[in-house]
Amino acid sequence: MDQGFSRGLGQHLRFPAHGQGTAGVGVSGGKVPGTQPYAASRRGGSLPAPNSNHRQPVFENRLGRDFTVDAPDHVYAGDITYLWTQQGWLYLAVVIDLYSRKVVGWSMGRRLTSTLVCDALQMALWSRRPPKGQLIHHSDRGVQYASRAFRKLLNSHGINGSMSRKGDCWDNAVVESFFGSLKSERVHWRNYRTREEARSDIFEYITMFYNSKRLHSYLDYQSPDDFEKNGQLANAA
Repeated sequence: MDQGFSRGLGQHLRFPAHGQGTAGVGVSGGKVPGTQPYAASRRGGSLPAPNSNHRQPVFENRLGRDFTVDAPDHVYAGDITYLWTQQGWLYLAVVIDLYSRKVVGWSMGRRLTSTLVCDALQMALWSRRPPKGQLIHHSDRGVQYASRAFRKLLNSHGINGSMSRKGDCWDNAVVESFFGSLKSERVHWRNYRTREEARSDIFEYITMFYNSKRLHSYLDYQSPDDFEKNGQLANAA
């Protein structure tokens, strides 16, 4: 692990030392420097190729690496990673609310398509129901996020798009850090026989641990769920 990168990422995001591990591998735009994809180092086989070389329109970077958000459902960040199973690759797209670092949407599939990222965002919209016109969605410049289908979904819900600079993982560092936690705390300890086994395990990690129990120094050592609950109580007082 690249110690300099790990320290820099921890300081930038104020994440706890526990579970920082190696930062994840973002498929749709670029790899975090100083890390090795788990599948390549432990499983072998060819890696899925990222694709940010396309002619689709891209959005300006509205965040500028400022990941501090004062209220829920104002800024979401999304990205894609991949997991190896004995049946082949399983792709995972997530949506994180930068206010609480909670994973509010996700989708898994065997193919890397625009449907994957659309389904993850749709899940977040269904579960959170943000008011139309207040939300920013940030991602890298991967072709899935630049696709006509994803841009249509953003437009239909009044969501402002935002994208990282080309090949710059630091511009989406919160999601990269989540992928690092997922892989170092769960995936690296598993040998998935099937994609369905991996799906179930990732679902359990997100819902039963990461959102509900994992402590973040950025959140004053609260879990995302507790941070949101306590924030709602404070606002009501």
